[in-house]
Amino acid sequence: MFAPALPQSPEPLLPDYVRADGGVRLRFGKVGTRTMRLDVAESGGYRARFPTAYDERCEAVLINTAGGMAGGDRAVTRIALDAGAQATVTTQAAEKIYRSQGSDTRVETHIEVAAGAELAWLPQETILFSGSRLSRSLDVDLAADASFIAAETLYFGRAAMGESLSRGHLRDRWRIRRDGKLIFAEDLLLDGAIDATLGRKAVGQGARAAATVFATGPGQLEKLAEIRALLADDTVFAEVEAGAGVLDGFLLIRLLSADAQALRRALVMLLGHLIGRALPRTWSI
Repeated sequence: MFAPALPQSPEPLLPDYVRADGGVRLRFGKVGTRTMRLDVAESGGYRARFPTAYDERCEAVLINTAGGMAGGDRAVTRIALDAGAQATVTTQAAEKIYRSQGSDTRVETHIEVAAGAELAWLPQETILFSGSRLSRSLDVDLAADASFIAAETLYFGRAAMGESLSRGHLRDRWRIRRDGKLIFAEDLLLDGAIDATLGRKAVGQGARAAATVFATGPGQLEKLAEIRALLADDTVFAEVEAGAGVLDGFLLIRLLSADAQALRRALVMLLGHLIGRALPRTWSI
């Protein structure tokens, strides 16, 4: 049996000094032919590690040493790429959002990608526990010719434990700008009996996991036919409801599944096609 979230109170049930507040700031730039980390700042329980790279690209792995987040916690990630830099940023493991006593868990990501730079933002899944309250935002500023791929995945409850989100709160906000112009804006709000909402045929048809993939840059739009054929024909998508389309100069792909592991397998294959290289090693753990 899982305890529901308490109604949100204007007064925090726990004082600020016992809540986690931190994050990571990264800046990448070209040094000769290679991309290197030029600026690294860490606060709270958040760390960044940089696996050895054997090509010109730099990889960063973000770590939450607390192992999860609870109501009232806040994490801020800031990533900037200088002109021509190439980087992949991922996380060590799935992020767990634990039951809240009333306050929101806040996750903010701010990204800037300069002219000719390429960033793949590939965090692993966010797992919403029963009674959790998550307020998450992604703000991205791209140069006119920058390349950017992002994938965000949500798991609604721990299916292996028989858990469902009979009560919870999720607000997910995306704002992506290219050359100062807003090209993608989205706000998702799920509140109360999230499992019942996702069970509705016109909403999630029983989905327990969902992912959004955004891709823009040279050659990405030309992949639409290939991606649609992959979604329709490959057996790895047999248990996944998926669709892909082109909007204002970018490719957008949605994935839904009642089986979280089936969605992860499909997402790994899909991202491999989009980025044209193996995913970070943490994705195979």
